[in-house]
Amino acid sequence: MAVLNATHDPGLRSWVSTANLPDSDFPVQNLPFAVFRRAGSREGFRGGVAIGDQVLDLGALHALGPFHGAAAQALGACAAPKLNAFMALGQEAAGALRAALSQALRADSPDAHRLAALLVPQQAVQHGVAAEIGDYTDFYSSIHHALAVGRLMRPDNPLLPNYKWVPIAYHGRASSIRVSGHEFARPVGQVLPPGTSVPQLAATRRLDYELEVGVFIGHGNELGARVPLAAAGSHVFGLCLLNDWSARDVQSWEYQPLGPFLAKNFATTISPWVVTLEALAPFRAPWSRPADEPPPLQYLDDAAVRAAGAIDLNLEVWLESARMRAAGVQPVRLSHSNFRDAWWSVAQMVAHHTLGGCDLRPGDLFGSGTQSGPDPDQAGSLLELTAGGKRALTLPGGEQRTFLEDGDRVMLRGWCERPGYVRIGLGECAATVLPARAAPDTAA
Repeated sequence: MAVLNATHDPGLRSWVSTANLPDSDFPVQNLPFAVFRRAGSREGFRGGVAIGDQVLDLGALHALGPFHGAAAQALGACAAPKLNAFMALGQEAAGALRAALSQALRADSPDAHRLAALLVPQQAVQHGVAAEIGDYTDFYSSIHHALAVGRLMRPDNPLLPNYKWVPIAYHGRASSIRVSGHEFARPVGQVLPPGTSVPQLAATRRLDYELEVGVFIGHGNELGARVPLAAAGSHVFGLCLLNDWSARDVQSWEYQPLGPFLAKNFATTISPWVVTLEALAPFRAPWSRPADEPPPLQYLDDAAVRAAGAIDLNLEVWLESARMRAAGVQPVRLSHSNFRDAWWSVAQMVAHHTLGGCDLRPGDLFGSGTQSGPDPDQAGSLLELTAGGKRALTLPGGEQRTFLEDGDRVMLRGWCERPGYVRIGLGECAATVLPARAAPDTAA
């Protein structure tokens, strides 16, 4: 599950100088994938790999025909506008391409001169969503988030009895997933104001973010063929950052008995870069439960998952208000957490999703659910940080927030670091809230 190879060597350096900076998200040990085109152009989207502050154009590289075998096949798939075909080839093919790219981008590469012409500055590109996402499933894998929200909603019974046994999830809306950098209008929906018995149609007053990890599926499974836990990791292509925006007042009115609907289908933001599981191998960590907690059912328990099923991935939320932006004030960090604290691992999500025979397809996306830690400043949503809107946060300049205001820009960041290895990052996942569009006529 966590096999190291020559691409993880901390001594590697790249001929792209910015990849060698200690705080770079994209050293030669990372090499995440995305789709892009030059900003302002009418070029077709194609695959790219991040190296330092540059994008290596994989479509143009494919035209040069530099690789052979599995690496050449994978590179050809990356010349497409979406990466589904590349993801479908599986981890072995992705690993072959990543190894070939690692060789080509190292400081001693004889290909440096001709590949330098294929670099495009990241600041000069437009990204698309990396894959055509057929299905999107959002999990609820952080027990700290589940407990914090449960205490707000059900103080006497914060954690429902199924939580510790079942990887809870709902099926979200794939059509409204957008890549980092977009803007979206504040959603409108039915809300039930406190002290009333008749709902009203209104723009949400309790707009929230959710700090999540996105999981892209690689090769899928046939309908009816469940994926055993021991093989579940091999069906995962890689990870990104994900913000599952939520209208909390709409959610509280509509979610019973079938769960989220309009409260979450208006926008989901993901980061453009997908970091492969192979790149994350040095940062795997043991997955465990406290000794006094029930062990998972057998189909969700495996020695390899216990040994290295978690991922030591640091996560942060940053906020920039419109007033801060106008005044040139830097964004403020609201919280931080770590993906290793999740109650359920990525492999367990895959195994449970397919338990009844559901077929996963290349490019399908999972959300991890809001990732919160055990401490108050590790909450992954404003719902938790403000105790349901009862405790306002004060921003630089004196502004206060219980939930998001128009003009707010929320940025998620994530990275892995461990002594003896080079830091790698997931980039940034950002979007800005616009005012609501006019509500439809509510007259009966």
